[in-house]
Amino acid sequence: MNRRDFVKTNLLGALGLACASSSDDARAHEDPPQPSPALREIKTGGARLIPIHGGKYHVWTKRVGAGPVKMLTLHGGPGVTHEYFECFEDFLPQQGIQFYYYDQLGSAYSDQPADSSLWTLPRFVEEVEEVRRALQLHDFYLYGQSWGALLAIEYALKYGANLKGLILSNMTASIPAYEKHAAELRRALPPEITATLDQYEAKSDFNNPKYQQAMDAVYSRHLCRLPEWPEPASRCLRHLNPQVYNTMQGPNEFVITGNLKTWDRWADLPRISVPTLVLGARYDTMSIADLERESRLIPNARLAVCENGSHFSLYDDQDAYFGHLLAFIRGNELGRKIR
Repeated sequence: MNRRDFVKTNLLGALGLACASSSDDARAHEDPPQPSPALREIKTGGARLIPIHGGKYHVWTKRVGAGPVKMLTLHGGPGVTHEYFECFEDFLPQQGIQFYYYDQLGSAYSDQPADSSLWTLPRFVEEVEEVRRALQLHDFYLYGQSWGALLAIEYALKYGANLKGLILSNMTASIPAYEKHAAELRRALPPEITATLDQYEAKSDFNNPKYQQAMDAVYSRHLCRLPEWPEPASRCLRHLNPQVYNTMQGPNEFVITGNLKTWDRWADLPRISVPTLVLGARYDTMSIADLERESRLIPNARLAVCENGSHFSLYDDQDAYFGHLLAFIRGNELGRKIR
């Protein structure tokens, strides 16, 4: 008995299948029945990779919640990750807000090509639009924090017709204005800290442990004022892509040498017509006066300040932060005027 006959006689016969007829042989070689269209979607917990640049690269997104209100998040950096937004899960879905994590190209969950020519503001704006189209988002809220808010301003200026609302968190509308305020914060540091910063910056020795230790004094005052950083915030900074960050920003918050150095949109803010929340914090690296100016120049905007918070006020002044954020969305959903 050959191998094929053995399989027919023993295996298929044991399963109670008729294998003797030629018609049964034909059916044995048919493709298995396909599931109905309703059953074909593979559940991934809301995560998906989105092709960009004609499929050359992919960026990671994840849907959280199932409410009628939709929000796309833009993380900071440039070159950090979505991970520090994980606290949103404790506030937004319960209020009927469906939001999307999204790691920009170069960030940890997305492709990380070693091509510094990709790290430009116009390219990132088009990337956001590609992601929006892939997620089929229309009439949605765009939320940006820090660099993400800078990117959100640029997106709103070009693609504002797609938006229902805009949330600009912890970001001024001008890097030169930011540098001016950062210099004031630096002068307020203890003299021994500024001396250490000056010493190692003169040698461009930004990775020196003593320099990093001096920068920790800045971070504890103005980045996150909690005695122990929340795990998602620490994790996202461990995943920072230095090529993206250094190309666009520079070595750190005080030394701006990247291609964003001259970015300034004060004159263009009046062109943003969508309802906007400008979120700031008293101890942030962004000047409250600049944020007040930002909210005045955007026609349908309001300013909210977290009085006990810093750059990560979504953690170190959490109740105030999410209180302002949710009040803005509720008011906008009810059709209230922002001012």
